[in-house]
Amino acid sequence: PIDRWRFAGYNIPKLKKVSDTKMKKILFQGDSITDVCRSRTNPNGADGMGCGYPLLVKARLGFDCPGEYEIENRGISGNRVVDLYARIKCDMLNVAPDCLSILIGVNDVWHDLGDCPNGVSAPKFERVYDMLLDEVQEALPNVRLMILEPFVLPGTATKVEEEPARWAFFASEVPLRAQAARRVAERHGATFIPLQARFDEACRLAEPGYWLRDGVHPTPMGHELIAREWMKAF
Repeated sequence: PIDRWRFAGYNIPKLKKVSDTKMKKILFQGDSITDVCRSRTNPNGADGMGCGYPLLVKARLGFDCPGEYEIENRGISGNRVVDLYARIKCDMLNVAPDCLSILIGVNDVWHDLGDCPNGVSAPKFERVYDMLLDEVQEALPNVRLMILEPFVLPGTATKVEEEPARWAFFASEVPLRAQAARRVAERHGATFIPLQARFDEACRLAEPGYWLRDGVHPTPMGHELIAREWMKAF
């Protein structure tokens, strides 16, 4: 079957022998875009990765490099950067990853909408993100950091006819968190993974809902886009 896949144009690498050396640990962190219904009770089981881009990355790295990577997902739906910072000890430092991947930012905007605004301003978002990475690098000086850019598209959650200002708010505020994430990544020597432009380009091929079902949460195709960008950066 692998020969047939190669003939069809797929780049199928030769399988590597499982190594006896210690596996490198990759930790995915973020909000619902990373969480994607992952199991809390069985984090190391088949459903522990959820059903989004972390699972796709695990499948590819596990296929290409058997036995080289241990991959864990600890994203939590609804998290803002302050929530991520609040669990830095139990869900990052205690895990002690060799590579820490973070996607955060859209809830810092989204949670400012509604009856009880609880978002995180762009300046505070950047300050807290900086503090988080400062502490991670102090405790884990050899960790590799990968920072993913937050993104948004028009959708049922972001562009509502009854609320004409809603999309303008998302479209102006999410880029501010994206710019902050890029600056934070540069200051900490992290790998920055741009995603907004990739989703904008993808919308030339199919409407926004094909990639992000509500303007925020990716469809399977949207998760594939993120996974491909992550793998290229990695």
